[in-house]
Amino acid sequence: MSRTLLPHRVLTLALLSLLFGTSMMSVGEVFYSKEEAFELAFGKDAQIENLPVFLTDEQTAEVEKMAHAKLGGQLFTFYEGHNKNGQLLGYAAIESKTVRTQPETLLIVLSPKGELVKTEILAFHEPPEYKPSSAWFATLLHKPVSQLKLDQGVDGISGATLSVRASLEGIRKAIAVHQVAVAPEGR
Repeated sequence: MSRTLLPHRVLTLALLSLLFGTSMMSVGEVFYSKEEAFELAFGKDAQIENLPVFLTDEQTAEVEKMAHAKLGGQLFTFYEGHNKNGQLLGYAAIESKTVRTQPETLLIVLSPKGELVKTEILAFHEPPEYKPSSAWFATLLHKPVSQLKLDQGVDGISGATLSVRASLEGIRKAIAVHQVAVAPEGR
């Protein structure tokens, strides 16, 4: 009898795996393309330039200390936005991080002076209830990097603690890299 049930059990397990696997993969959502992100950051007619920042060992250590986070390497890319007259509008960084088991991708926009002026979620692959809201991101604007820590200047979101931590880490990294490597260059 167990031999006749075995194929049914295998079939049932296979169907359950397929069902749950498919539903888990369909959770994520991409909200904006890279081009749309730059338009959100700087406006429709802005000129965008890559600004690769190659950090020294000393700069990497300083950024990691300031951001309270490890960098994935010594290369960090900002995108400079300029208006049609060549005036610098600000800097944008696109940061991706695994939240729980799936990634989120943020657009982090800094003013020419390095202040946080906008954050948008470009893609979020965790369940939607874990996604921080635009209103929450608005509470972070213009805060110094030292105040961008959960429960130390920033309120958490019930049920989305890991998303909040991941978002704050990406924002702190962008601000810290700007302060350590871009601002001293007088850009």
